[in-house]
Amino acid sequence: MATIGNPLATLPEQPAAGLPPGARRPRRLRGSALVRSMVREHHVRREDLVLPLFTCPGLGVRHEIEAMPGVARMSPDVLVEECREAADAGIPAVILFGVPDHKDGAGSPGYDPEGIIPRAAAAIGEAGLDLLVIADVCLCEYTDHGHCGVLTEEGVDNDPTVELLARASVVYADAGVDVVAPSDMMDGRVAAIRGALDRAGHAEVPIMAYAAKYASGFYGPFREAAGSAPRFGDRRGYQMDPPNVREALREISLDLEEGADVVMVKPALAYLDVLRAARDRFDAPLAAYNVSGEYAMIKAAAERGWIDEIRVRDEVLVAIKRAGADLILTYFAKDVARSLG
Repeated sequence: MATIGNPLATLPEQPAAGLPPGARRPRRLRGSALVRSMVREHHVRREDLVLPLFTCPGLGVRHEIEAMPGVARMSPDVLVEECREAADAGIPAVILFGVPDHKDGAGSPGYDPEGIIPRAAAAIGEAGLDLLVIADVCLCEYTDHGHCGVLTEEGVDNDPTVELLARASVVYADAGVDVVAPSDMMDGRVAAIRGALDRAGHAEVPIMAYAAKYASGFYGPFREAAGSAPRFGDRRGYQMDPPNVREALREISLDLEEGADVVMVKPALAYLDVLRAARDRFDAPLAAYNVSGEYAMIKAAAERGWIDEIRVRDEVLVAIKRAGADLILTYFAKDVARSLG
């Protein structure tokens, strides 16, 4: 077999190739993992993560969500163990979504002091976990029609719905929830919730408002998990129109004026420009929800071998951080926290 030598050795002498002396060479800072880690501009930290959890009545219940591998509806006793794992992984907070055993037109299980969220919050509190408990405040999981409030012939009736959301917030705070997070997109609900909490002696309970929540197609798997798909129509009459950015900034501004302590953009991945615009305009803590559809797409593609799940997951989450989010609600939270060593 012939030996293959250096092909460059047969070339005639030429002037030295390459950049001129003193030229900039950005690749110098990409040459090794250590160098890259030292000059990295943005990091996703454990302290940034919030783990969404679904809780349902019962004992020893864990129902896996087919569209969201690794995610389940859990009874409070099982939920406590899930929270323990999250706390042990260094995750500082969870957000709870209730899946009741019955529903009605007014969403009354959502503001029942004996409802699933108060029971779950009490169970977590009794376990003494070093974990911040956030409660999602909306009626869609609790209404038999699947909409986010009380209905009239014209649609969701804003003001009566706001009264019920304020009532639910007090019930959750009474049960020991640390933060309430209204996700309904009703007008004026932050002011009503702040007033109700203050009058009930919960002035220290913060509000994390879903301030710019879009009427998105990325919520499909969540609706399976929470059983909250509308039985008719859709939510475009109260959630935001996806093409709008200026409207999102108005919504965020209103929620901050009404007393929101943290504001959120949801979904995250398709709305990174909205996150960036919010970060540039406001100095309040900013959250982003890496929603169920975003999670399910990565999981499904990874299961088929089309993408590297860990690389794509990490790219998505650092993009959300890079766009300006301080907090990231993500179903990947436990996996990410464990991967940080």
